[in-house]
Amino acid sequence: MAVIINTNFAATTAANNLTTSNSSLQKSLNRLSSGSKIVTPADDAGGLAVSMKLSAAARRSGAATVNIGNSISFLQTQDGALKVAGKVLDRISELKTLYSDQTKNSTDLANYDQEFTQLQAQLGSIAGEKFNGISLFTSTALTTQVSEDGTQTVSLSAKNLSDATSGVGALTATTVTDLGDLTGFTAINTAIQNVATMRAQNGAEQSRLGFASELLTVNKSNLEAASSRIVDVDVADESTQLARWNVLVQSGTAMLSQANQSAQSVMRLLQ
Repeated sequence: MAVIINTNFAATTAANNLTTSNSSLQKSLNRLSSGSKIVTPADDAGGLAVSMKLSAAARRSGAATVNIGNSISFLQTQDGALKVAGKVLDRISELKTLYSDQTKNSTDLANYDQEFTQLQAQLGSIAGEKFNGISLFTSTALTTQVSEDGTQTVSLSAKNLSDATSGVGALTATTVTDLGDLTGFTAINTAIQNVATMRAQNGAEQSRLGFASELLTVNKSNLEAASSRIVDVDVADESTQLARWNVLVQSGTAMLSQANQSAQSVMRLLQ
C-alpha cells in the first residue's frame, strides 16, 4: 500500500461526510424547533406554494363564516321585528271586530280609533328599523357570500314592510285615518298574510345560511389539515432522524480525527 503525505484522501472523505451529516443535523434541529418541515423555500419550493394557497383559502373560509354569521344576525333581528308586527296586526284585527259592535257609541269608537292610530304609527316605526345602519325592510335584496372564493352566494329576499301590496302599507296609508275606513277584514288579513310570508322567507334563508356556514367550517378544517400535511413536521419521525444525524456527526468527527492522525505513521519510516 502506498504511503503518501500530500493527499489524505481518507480525511477528505471523512470531512465531506461530516459536512453532510452536520448539515442534515442542523435541518432536523431547525424543523423540530420551528415545528415546520419547510424552514426555507429550498426545503420544498412546490409544497410551500401549495401550502400558501391552502392557508389563504382556509383564512377566507373563516372570514366568509363570520360574514354568514352577521347575515344570520340580520335575519334574526328582522324576524324579531316581523314577529312584533304580527302581534300589532292581531291587535288591529281584534280592534276591528270590537269596532263593529253595534252597541258601541261614538265615544267608544273614537277610543278604538285612538289605539288604532297608535298601532299604525308603530307599524311605521317597525318598517323603519335598521341593523348596523342597514334597513331591515327595503325593496332591495341583499347578497351574502357563502364560499371562500366568492362563487357561491345567497340572496336575502327584499322585504318591504311598508309596501301596500306585499307589506302592511294598506293599513298605514294616509287615506286610512280610523277603523271605519277599513272595509271588512280584507286589508287586515292581507297584511297578516304578507307578514307571515316574510317570516317564512326569513326562516328559509336562515336555514340555508346555517348549512352554508356548516359547510364552510368543514372545508376550513380540511384545508388546514391539507396544509398541515405539507408544512408541519412529524415530530416522531424527525426526532428519529435527529438521533441518526447526531450519531453520524459524532462518529464522523471521530473518524476525521483518526484520518488526520493516520499520516503520522510516515514519521516512523523517516526515523
